Amino acid sequence: MQQEKEKFSKYEIARILGARALQIAMNAPLLIKLSKEDLEKVKYDALKIAEIEFESGVLPISVKKPFPERKEDVLRRPKEQKISDEKIEEKEAAEEGEIAKQGEIMGLVNPEEETEEEVVGGESE
Repeated sequence: MQQEKEKFSKYEIARILGARALQIAMNAPLLIKLSKEDLEKVKYDALKIAEIEFESGVLPISVKKPFPERKEDVLRRPKEQKISDEKIEEKEAAEEGEIAKQGEIMGLVNPEEETEEEVVGGESE
């Protein structure tokens, strides 16, 4: 079993045992001679019988393990576009203008209107 564990991961072992136990449960012939007493010991459990077969190394099941492809490409940094300060300021001004337009469309209060209402509200009290 030690050699088998080195060859297969725990997931592969689980898959192999499950497949073989299913075969045994569907009356497939056993690959190892077990006496009636041994079968009674394991209570005719298909999974236990599959484990015994796996440990003895008689299962004709192989696992294909493809290796990932190796790439020898050199990683390159993307070229950064240099933008002048003037262009950045122009973009910011355009964004601020759009935000102000959207505020007007949504019916938001302008800062000038807000101060006037406070003054009017202060006088009426």
